[in-house]
Amino acid sequence: MAINLGVHHLRAIVAVAHHRSFTLAAAELGVAQSSLSRTVLEAERRLRTPLFQRSTRRVLLTADGEAVVAVARGVIENVDTGLAHIEGYLAGTRGSITIATLPSLAATLLPPVIRGYQRLHPDVSVHVEDNLSDQVAEHLRSGRADLALTTHPGDSPEYVVRPIAEDSFFLAVHPDHRYAGAETVDWSDLQSEPLIAFGPASSVQKAVAAALSDAEVSPATIVRAQNVAAVAGLAASGLGVAPVPGFVLPLMRFAGLTFVPLVPERSRTIALVRHRDRPLSPAVAAWMDVVDRNLGSDPEQLLGVRWIRPDTRPGGGAIS
Repeated sequence: MAINLGVHHLRAIVAVAHHRSFTLAAAELGVAQSSLSRTVLEAERRLRTPLFQRSTRRVLLTADGEAVVAVARGVIENVDTGLAHIEGYLAGTRGSITIATLPSLAATLLPPVIRGYQRLHPDVSVHVEDNLSDQVAEHLRSGRADLALTTHPGDSPEYVVRPIAEDSFFLAVHPDHRYAGAETVDWSDLQSEPLIAFGPASSVQKAVAAALSDAEVSPATIVRAQNVAAVAGLAASGLGVAPVPGFVLPLMRFAGLTFVPLVPERSRTIALVRHRDRPLSPAVAAWMDVVDRNLGSDPEQLLGVRWIRPDTRPGGGAIS
């Protein structure tokens, strides 16, 4: 038959064992001595063994009492640790958060935000899942990610969207290319240019395709690659030019490319997105607050990036 003892029984037993006194133990626990005595007697009844030898002058543990107290101390420590974790979770200071995001944002936008978050919440684990936009959307939809940092998904009843930045497009060219010294390049000028493009699952390529369509441009040839480094290397080799947005530029600088603004200006809206039907954990809510405080806090200026702060959004407040 299982022994039915509550945590309050164990706390009473351990306190009496520590103080060797019901009076001092009751004072520590903040209860009346008579109430403490009844709790210990009830524990002994349920255990079917005496735990203390009582006299008018002292209280001593029995052999069974010594064994029970040793176990009770461990149980209480585990309970208190667990309760501290629950309290921390509810306060947003413990737990974990998973963010699905685009590779360029993981490398440029996220680091200062993560630093700011970890200073305030060092015991919360932050997991970053960087993928192409379709995979980011799927991670958010399936619940694998708590939040997504990605291009604006458009109007959708299943998501709550907080726009946080816009990045405009540039043409990445070899330094010897004829456009390298231009102040701007028109999208229509790409009609005769070999194009280095991202794959169709990329958020960059979706925006580029829309801009080229609006300009009624069909590039001469298109070479596709899946990641930023490959696109940069291909453009640096002189195989073509690459339209890329502001958040991608820092990842391409290793290739020694020149970046020229494209006109008319086209931009992507970057947003923090969460699923409307999933509860917002305290850790996730705290993350969203930290994002606003750390936007643009990195000392490196991001070319072509404009931050959308809470007081610049319609209505003057954050979307939550």
